Formats: sequence, C-alpha cells, structure tokens
Amino acid sequence: MPLSLRHFFLLFVTIFGLSSGSDLFSNSFLVRFRRDVDGDEAHSVASRTGFVNMGPVLGSKREYHFVNHAVPAARTKRSIPHVRKLKVDPLVHTAIQQPGFIRVKRGYKPLKVENLVRNIQPHSDPTDPYFPFQWYLKNTGQNGGKAKLDLNVEAAWAQGVTGKNITTAIMDDGVDYMHPDLKYNYNAKASYDFSSNDPFPYPRYTDDWFNSHGTRCAGEVAAARDNGICGVGVAYDSKIAGIRMLDQPYMTDLIEANSMGHEPGLIDIYSASWGPTDDGKTVDGPRNATMRAIVRGVNEGRNGLGNIYVWASGDGGEDDDCNCDGYAASMWTISINSAINDGQNAHYDESCSSTLASTFSNGAKDPNTGVATTDLYGKCTTTHSGTSAAAPEAAGVFALALEANNNLTWRDVQHLTVLTSKRNSLFDAKGRFHWTMNGVGLEFNHLFGFGVLDAGAMVALAKQWKTVPPRFHCEAGSVTQVQKIPSAKKLVMQITTTACQGQSTEVRYLEHVQAVLTVNASRRGDLELFLTSPMGTRSMILSRRQNDDDTRDGFTKWPFMTTHTWGEYPQGTWVLEASFNSQMPQTGFVKEWTLMLHGTKEPPYTELAVLDPHSKLAIVKKAHENRMKM
Repeated sequence: MPLSLRHFFLLFVTIFGLSSGSDLFSNSFLVRFRRDVDGDEAHSVASRTGFVNMGPVLGSKREYHFVNHAVPAARTKRSIPHVRKLKVDPLVHTAIQQPGFIRVKRGYKPLKVENLVRNIQPHSDPTDPYFPFQWYLKNTGQNGGKAKLDLNVEAAWAQGVTGKNITTAIMDDGVDYMHPDLKYNYNAKASYDFSSNDPFPYPRYTDDWFNSHGTRCAGEVAAARDNGICGVGVAYDSKIAGIRMLDQPYMTDLIEANSMGHEPGLIDIYSASWGPTDDGKTVDGPRNATMRAIVRGVNEGRNGLGNIYVWASGDGGEDDDCNCDGYAASMWTISINSAINDGQNAHYDESCSSTLASTFSNGAKDPNTGVATTDLYGKCTTTHSGTSAAAPEAAGVFALALEANNNLTWRDVQHLTVLTSKRNSLFDAKGRFHWTMNGVGLEFNHLFGFGVLDAGAMVALAKQWKTVPPRFHCEAGSVTQVQKIPSAKKLVMQITTTACQGQSTEVRYLEHVQAVLTVNASRRGDLELFLTSPMGTRSMILSRRQNDDDTRDGFTKWPFMTTHTWGEYPQGTWVLEASFNSQMPQTGFVKEWTLMLHGTKEPPYTELAVLDPHSKLAIVKKAHENRMKM
C-alpha cells in the first residue's frame, strides 16, 4: 500500500549538512505559487523577476524550477536579493535557492582512453565479436574466471525472453544514442537532458572520454545482438532511454527529482550508477523533492505497478558502509553489489545489510578484463568496471523478468530477486563475512546480499508469479530515553513488539526492516551497530568507517535498513547493539530509536507452484505454512 505522509516524514527527513565540506548554493530556485498556475503564468513571473522558468517540478501546478543566469552556478552564500525579488511577487508563496552537492559516478578508477580490441572474429552464438569477452553473460573460465559463474542469461534467452517492450532509463552523464550498437534500441521519447534542458542527452565531449560512463552502462542493458558490433546486452531486445543529469559542477534536488520522476509511464526501470562521494566519511541521501519522486514512482509509475529503481551499492571498499548512502539503502531501490569473475568480492565493494543481490564487475587475474560493452563514438571497451558496471547488468535482468510477466510490481521484482539469487561461488576474499541462514531458511551474505542474480531462474519464476499481498508499514516501537554508549562495552537496547497485531498495519511476514536512529559520537567512524530479530538473525547495520572523523553531526533520524530478515516473523524482541570499534576511548549517545517493520499480513507465496523441493521458494513456503498452523 502507498506510504502515508506520516511515515514518509518519519523515515526520510530532508538531509542537509551531512556531507563533508562547506555549503554551496546553485543558481536554481524552487518556486512555490499560492495557487495552481499554468506554464504561461509561470513564464510571466519568471520574466518579470529576471529568471528563466525551466518547467514544473514532478508535473506539479504549484511548484516550478526557476534559474537565474546572473547568479553563479555555485557560490558559498545564499543570494538573498534574488529570493526577495521572487517572494515579493503576489503569486509567489515561497522561493528556495537550491543547495549544490556532489554526486559521483561509481567506477573502479578514473576513465581514460581505452586500449580498444579490434578485429575480433565472431566465435559463438551470439555472433557479436565481443561476446567471448562477456564472461558475466557466459563464463567458460576465460581470463581466469570460474566456469558457470555468470548471470545465466542464456537460460532466459532460451525461454524466448529478451527484454522486448521494456525501457530502462540510464540516469548518468548521457548516452551516445548514435552508437550503431544502441541506436535501434534507443527510446527517444523517454529520454531527456536535465543538464542542458533539451531532449538530446548526448554526452559532452572531453579529451579523456570522462563522459563515457552512461554509454557503457547502456550497452550492458541493451546492446543489439548479432550485428557484428561490440557485444550483446543482457536484454538485447529491450529499449534504453538516456537521462543526462550528472554533467554539471554540482547536483541539485530539482535535477535529481525531475530525472527520477521523468516519464514514469514510459520508463520501466531507472538505473543509477552514482551516488554520494564514496570516501568513507560522507553520510548523505535523497533530499525532499527527490524522495517524493521515488515514492511517487513506486506508487504510481508503470500504471500503478511501480517503477524499478536499481542502484550501485558503492565503491568505497571496506572503509565505507553503503547504509550511509540514503539512495542505495532505500527500501524503494534495489541495491546491487559486485563480484569478480572468480567469485571474490572486488576490493572496492562496500558492504551493508541493505544490499539485495550482486552481479559482476571486473576480472581477477587481469583487472583490465572488465565488462565488455559499448563506448563513445561507436567504439567498444573491455574495461568497464566497479559497481557502476554491476547495476546495469541487474537492470537488464529485471527487464527480462518484466517481459516475462509485465504485471510484476516493484515489490514482486524484489521478492523474485530474493528467491532466485544464488550463492554460487561467491565468497569474501578476506573471510570477514560468511554465508548465513536467516530464520526462514534464506541464505544471505553481508557483502553479496542474497547472492548473484540468476536470469534464467528469475524469468521462469516470473512466468508463474502471483502478485504478493498488500504491504503495510508498522511502527513497532520506540526508545526515546537517551542512553550512553560505553567506551569499552556494548549498549544493548530492546524493543518487544506485537508487530501491530490487530491493527490495520499488522505485519506478519517481513520484507524490509529499518532502525531509525538518532546517534552522536566523539568519533562517528568508530561506531558499530547491530540489529537482531526475534528469530535470531543478526544484521550489522553500521560498520566501522576509519575515514569518518565526524564529531558533530552523527546521525539524525537516519533509517538503517536490513534485508537479511526477509520472510521472517517480526513478533517478539528486537535487540539493538551499539559499541565502539576503536583503540582510543570514545563516547556517544543513542538519543532515539524507532523500529519500522515493512511487509505483509498474509503469506506471500501461497498461490505459487513449487517445481523444485530444494529451491528457496519451497523452503520459505514450507516455513510460512508451518507458521500458519501455529
């Protein structure tokens, strides 16, 4: 069910001042009118106040995006005179100058001119010359990889599913829509350039090809098959849309919101290979308008079925935690981590309890053996990598699932991901995180989520899928008494809950769980947090981040999320542990903890036939049946 305004504001307060660095202000302004206005009236107000009207925000008739080109694109002080000029207009209710903030592409290393591989002879079916290098599609052990450790896409293709009539939007630095491997799968109607405000999201030229990021991601999803050019996309008959929104000095809330809310009826999947800075000290997430766009997308997009938002989990490595990224850790996005071709995690992979699944990035023995895909100006590359490469692979798999069953909701896609992802040969190279089974028999890993996506299994299950029951949001309890975190011991807090039993928001079968916390610490980076469910599943919801020296901001109503308790029963006692992982004495306080449970009242898989008695579906369905007998 749609999220209420009360829960919206509890879970996602507007986040300002959490990034490192001084505040910056852009030349963009959010203008709210006192009544509904049409485009002509908005243009008239903009003209007489010295602004340019860039159009409505998320289709609103009261909120518009104004730009003043006399104001620098980035400045350290608010432009009070320009705000006043807008506010004195009788039609204007409020005017807010938009802060500027950093959003970075998620790639293994700065992009440079690649060493292109030429004159490759067609080798196999598909006949595309780079297909032999696409080990993530078909791993035969090439380049030191482990045979059969791949996305199992051939099993999906063999079912006649190739992504037809599905559109994935690449929200990035643009897409080379004239590339011969992309142009016939390009959806111009669903595309837009929010960096230049025109319908042509072509990448801006730079000598070092820095703006090749979006084109590479697009090829992973929808590069054409058997045309003698580059490789093949995971969903090679699907469409891609280009949404150019990263290529300006600083991001604003309005650009992000308009990008994520662009054409939600034409776009099925939004793929994002970017986020807050992966420096291990930033805590940041969506601002107000962007969060509204995402919530509207999952509630109203795809004619009410909900848009699918796919997010790269981050490239900060073991020094960062993707639960500090409010995009990747959102329950409305699907956070994707990566593995390399022999099953190890990549050294740049972040870990967190909100990661749902994994795909692939680069090779083990040769780091230059990355993801083979399209590149700028009709070229091809074999060196795309990072979780930037992982997210579009997932988007391609989801495009296959949506073709197999176009009635899937955004939640159905998450359930399918949990039930069909495989452990396969994935392992933590440093032995920190082991595969663990939750209370209903689902295996998960803190690095890889529920495993690597299996396109063949997801398509097969999608074909027989029955939409899961309505979703409810239960505020299961709060602790508002301030409690000190000891320097050398754990602070242990408990909430015992009936999970809203007997109320309209009762939850009996879990999907996402959030611990909404207000915490401060003498050194935020040394803080560790664990959440244990009534069925005994222990999730690390915050790990140590050695680069985070914050002493002031801490976390304010921050929603730490875990997927590890998926399918479990929430009634009982939940335990929160807070402690410091530090050689130096530290102090801190948990000021508030609210437990939010999200899931269904009814069991989700009762109508599904089980073909394999050893499958995840069979195991969870049996656990749920036993629960119903209690």
